[in-house]
Amino acid sequence: MSVSGKIYGVNGPIVTLKGDQGFQMSEMVYVGGSRLVGEVIGLSKSQTTVQVFEETTGLRPGELVEGAGKAISVTLAPGIITNIFDGIERPLQLIGERCGAFIPRGVNVDLLDKQRKWDAKITVKPGDTIRGGTVIAEVQETPAILHKVMAPPGLEGEAVQVVFDGAYTVEEPLVTVRTWTGEEQQICMAQQWPIRIPRPIHRRFAADHLLVTGQRILDTLFPIAKGGTAAIPGGFGTGKTMTQHQLAKWSDADIIIYIGCGERGNEMTNVLEEFSQLVDPKSGNLLMDRTVLIANTSNMPVAAREASIYTGLTLAEYYRDMGYHVAIMADSTSRWAEALRELSGRLEEMPAEEGFPAYLASRLSAFYERAGYVENLNGTDGSVTIIGAVSPQGGDFSEPVTQNTKRFVRCFLALDKSLAYARHYPAINWLTSYTEYLTDLEGWYAAHAGADFISCRNEFLNILTTESRLNEIVKLIGSDVLPDDQKLVLEIARVIRLGFLQQNAFHAEDTFVPIEKQLLMMKAILYLYEKSKELIEMGMPMALLKEEDIFERVIAIKYDVANKELDKFGKYHQRIDRFYQKMIELNA
Repeated sequence: MSVSGKIYGVNGPIVTLKGDQGFQMSEMVYVGGSRLVGEVIGLSKSQTTVQVFEETTGLRPGELVEGAGKAISVTLAPGIITNIFDGIERPLQLIGERCGAFIPRGVNVDLLDKQRKWDAKITVKPGDTIRGGTVIAEVQETPAILHKVMAPPGLEGEAVQVVFDGAYTVEEPLVTVRTWTGEEQQICMAQQWPIRIPRPIHRRFAADHLLVTGQRILDTLFPIAKGGTAAIPGGFGTGKTMTQHQLAKWSDADIIIYIGCGERGNEMTNVLEEFSQLVDPKSGNLLMDRTVLIANTSNMPVAAREASIYTGLTLAEYYRDMGYHVAIMADSTSRWAEALRELSGRLEEMPAEEGFPAYLASRLSAFYERAGYVENLNGTDGSVTIIGAVSPQGGDFSEPVTQNTKRFVRCFLALDKSLAYARHYPAINWLTSYTEYLTDLEGWYAAHAGADFISCRNEFLNILTTESRLNEIVKLIGSDVLPDDQKLVLEIARVIRLGFLQQNAFHAEDTFVPIEKQLLMMKAILYLYEKSKELIEMGMPMALLKEEDIFERVIAIKYDVANKELDKFGKYHQRIDRFYQKMIELNA
């Protein structure tokens, strides 16, 4: 029997009811005559507080609030991949076909298509023991994704009735299970799961598998592990969205979930159009065949913006339970934190730093905690990797959202405004960025890249750090007074910056670079450094070395050597040897 009450007050997205009407905490409710979707967020003897996920204009005291009898949940079934949802999993394409470009208040549509029939291959038989996570059927959801229909967590019993292979809707029963208590329960393709509760797992693993992105500055200097967490903070125009696009297209995650949380409508439209046209380099099919988009623009209600993050996380965990590696691109968590701040203000809670609620840190930690490389209930391995963009006002990394995010992520990719304005992309500052996954990934690099990968990487960082220190001297007294060995460091650092760290997303060979090529590029640059250092030690002036084009030729390796022509690197080592020999002959 549903519980209901009457509206006592309306304050933006916050609706209050007088007294305890019998609702449960986090229960989904329908508010007013338009049946706006909301969630109970506060209960006391004197008052019930509801946040509404839709525009509350026109609501009046006295209108009815009706409980749904369950927590705010998402529907999990075939049909999620390729779809575009709003913050509470309403399909925007279907709403657009029925209602036009803007979402009307109280629109009532099926979250997933209940009429479509899916070809299901049943994987269990009568008498089999069924537990939470057991795969009972397989459905080819898209050409790239095999959807594994699983028994819901918490269920345990024996299969007593099983349908034949065939076409079924998401609500038709596939397996009937008799639980150990004697009750019979039917399992269909669709199941519900509350968005704020993490889906259960068997155990966690160490983050020791690299999320291969093909972006040199990430894979080499600041790697992200599968099941790891990363933040990409940066001011306006520094390339947060573009960086996430590259990760979505090229990372070796099986499924991408892109959450546009509070972004501008025109920017979100651009994302939707681009993702619909991108070709998946792995399969040659459209990238949307393994992508879910959650679009929650800045003009949508703030409560739905707050919920969109959890909606995306729950979808990711569902596909993780099937054994897939899922990457979440959250753009941006700053807008989500601003939604928390507005809701907190409406609730008249005591503000903390810069007006954000005191529980900002705990909400951020709970969000990033749901990432991980895990063993699922059905014995498969899967992962959820969370990569969150942060948009600090004015590019100020000392503001609360950025600082609290740094506490809970293990990879921090700081975008630099000066690099972006100089057209150096990705504009990741190698001095202020860091990763804590390097130690965990040493075994992976040794097995897949080479035993000397880490040492080459460390040498690169050492050169770049030395360059930064020398630049402080150059700003004061100029570069002419530096000894030649320090001038060489500055020149090699320039080669690293332009030839390795800078990457062209629109160049066929440079947009994605395999790990093997990254190592060979590092070795070529360090070999040039080693030979040039020997010449300097012989008394050769740096000005004479720079007259040769060898430094520019090494910078151009990223364009001149195709990803499938790695044998050409031997010719570059020979060219460096010829340069070395020529300089010795001149010196003689």
